[in-house]
Amino acid sequence: MHVELMLAQVLGLKRLDLYLQFDRPLTAEERGAFRALFERRLKHEPLQYILGRTEFMGIPLAVDSSVLIPRPETELLVECALDVLKEQPSRPAEILEIGAGSGNIAVALASFVPGASIVSIDTSANALRVAAANVALHRLENVTLVEADVFADFLPDRTFDMVISNPPYVSREEFESLQPEIREHEPVGAVTDGGNGLRVISRIAEIAPRLLRPGGTLLIEIGFGQSAEVRVLFAAAGFEEIEIVPDFARVPRVLRARKPSHNASID
Repeated sequence: MHVELMLAQVLGLKRLDLYLQFDRPLTAEERGAFRALFERRLKHEPLQYILGRTEFMGIPLAVDSSVLIPRPETELLVECALDVLKEQPSRPAEILEIGAGSGNIAVALASFVPGASIVSIDTSANALRVAAANVALHRLENVTLVEADVFADFLPDRTFDMVISNPPYVSREEFESLQPEIREHEPVGAVTDGGNGLRVISRIAEIAPRLLRPGGTLLIEIGFGQSAEVRVLFAAAGFEEIEIVPDFARVPRVLRARKPSHNASID
């Protein structure tokens, strides 16, 4: 399949068209272009980077090596957010995303909930460039991209109805054992925190109470084996109704929690 998609890319065809033109001879230029793509794949470069595109929840997105390739697990994160937003009052929801990446989460939320307003932050100017291209591709006017560091005092005067994040949660030790497509090609800082996998998650637990309005929802993607520790982190931060949602492989994958709606502060 990868070979067919790369060949279709070179020829400017749909994959199905290859079967309709199976006897078409390739020019020397086309053979050279295909060989270049094929050699990139032999070096374990992900197909999505080679093609420059992928899909997330059925939405086409541009990607390059400055952003994490969107995963099916993150679709579960967005589905959980959509479930929460269905229960929101008529007032348009204001959402903060921590870690814009390709813009996949922000674009999906903005597309499926056009009344929502999404602010998405990232430390990487290159990632924000890709996210901006995807926002523009889908002509979304309800997404604001901000270059900011989660470990800084960003957006000090803003609060939101929802905070959502797919943070780098792979530990440094686990990162070393990942397949070369990830380890050698995807942006390291988007995959691992360089420590035990909980550094950014712990920071989100620290700042989310300030960023959320009373009754607001926190949604965060987590890694294999982290659910117990993460539950403790957010319980200690004062969150209620903490739930861990499993993915299709039955791996605990998304933490959903709520800031108390009463007036007591959990900052």
